[in-house]
Amino acid sequence: MPKKLSTSLLILFLSVQVGINHQIVKAQTPASTVPTTTLKTICPAQLGAAVDAIINRSEFSRARWGVLVQNLGSTETLYSRDAQKYFIPASNTKLLTTAAALTELGANYRIRTSVYRDGDRLRVVGRGDPSLTDAQLTTLAKQFKQKGINEIKHLMVDDNYFQGDIVNPSWQWEDLQSGDGTPINSLIVDQNSFSFIVSPQTSGKLLKVIWLNSEQKKQWQIINQSVTVEKNQPSFIKVNRELEGSVLRIKGQLPEGSQSQFVNLPVFAPAEYFLQRFRSVLAAEKITVKQASVLDSNSKNEIEELAFIQSPPLSELVMTANQDSNNFYTEALLRALAIKKPATKNQSTADVGLEVLKSTLTQLGVEPTSYVLADGSGLSRKNLISPQALVQTLQGMAQSSQAEVFRASLPVAGMSGTLKNRLVDTPATGIVQAKTGTLGGVVTLSGYVNAPGYNPVVFSMMVNQTEQPARVVRQAMDEILVMLAQLQRC
Repeated sequence: MPKKLSTSLLILFLSVQVGINHQIVKAQTPASTVPTTTLKTICPAQLGAAVDAIINRSEFSRARWGVLVQNLGSTETLYSRDAQKYFIPASNTKLLTTAAALTELGANYRIRTSVYRDGDRLRVVGRGDPSLTDAQLTTLAKQFKQKGINEIKHLMVDDNYFQGDIVNPSWQWEDLQSGDGTPINSLIVDQNSFSFIVSPQTSGKLLKVIWLNSEQKKQWQIINQSVTVEKNQPSFIKVNRELEGSVLRIKGQLPEGSQSQFVNLPVFAPAEYFLQRFRSVLAAEKITVKQASVLDSNSKNEIEELAFIQSPPLSELVMTANQDSNNFYTEALLRALAIKKPATKNQSTADVGLEVLKSTLTQLGVEPTSYVLADGSGLSRKNLISPQALVQTLQGMAQSSQAEVFRASLPVAGMSGTLKNRLVDTPATGIVQAKTGTLGGVVTLSGYVNAPGYNPVVFSMMVNQTEQPARVVRQAMDEILVMLAQLQRC
């Protein structure tokens, strides 16, 4: 049977809500404005009262804050509040996963996708490379041509390298409706998602649907119930798709002259999707495929490797995971860790990866009881991490052989990744490297501050159970970061 979403997740329709600012690259956090009253020199002895003044504001009276600030390379604590308590970490979880991956696998590790010859059959074996696109598949096809292969009697794709659910059972349904909760398997292309763009026309006309992949257009029946409205009207797009069907129903409106909106939908049978895409690539290279199938069991017959492609080095995969807060890449890296430990019977690859992660972080100096993980990306609300665990991870990585690569993967305030539009034109610009995290009621931020007038510091700030908009919490966190950037030896 093909690997698909479990039946417990099947409902009649999949609804994808596309926000008015949802662009081809996930929208960055809006630029934060930090009050000028916080832009001042501060001594370490003053830090506690200054941070308390922010956390104790009335708007945070019902929220839980966990904060830990330490000097880098030392257990000397500059500030602590509930630092040993558990919090839902959101994407701060990626710090643990990428730290373990770099430590265990090394910055130069690459994920290999192989094609084996088995008589008249060719078998493609995927090992979970999250970076695969049609371009890499074309490279494989050209290797076939170079070996004189113009016809394949039987093409098989082996999707059995990863075992277990392709969607974490603790992920929420709304996350599965978008690219955030895309299924993870062994054979991947375009991060197991497909996309199209909806664009406004003149007022009263249907929105125009623009496919990014012409092959995808052939597979779907579009029922377009959207409309272009007059300028200054609100924007919203809703796409329904039948899980087992081929109908996409587009509803909503965009104002005339407004920006186009990008719609990203997950693939629900990724191995079959990979096979379809690879066959299209082979056809473009004029290689005929007589028969094709997805293997439903793992084959160990790997006598002759006919062709292969490799992912970029792990340093680049980690960069994508942390800079862009990419859930898909991070979940693939979690599973890559499983090569370090044999799986027991009926154990999922993801669970093996979590065991390797824990043992690796323990060796780095992270207290094993200071966190509990259900996934590698932070999408699960069953993840529980303390600020202590995050700071210990950051401290451990700063002393490791992978320190430079790890630090380079983190967004930089006012300059890159998910911090590009935060802390702009403040004393923290360019000197804060940190990982963001956001879920409903959850805002987190952990990383390093290279204060020019003080020692480098490592920090973790975690807020749970807040009813405030994320931007309000982020602004408070940014005020604290500006103070850390202004620390002086006094």
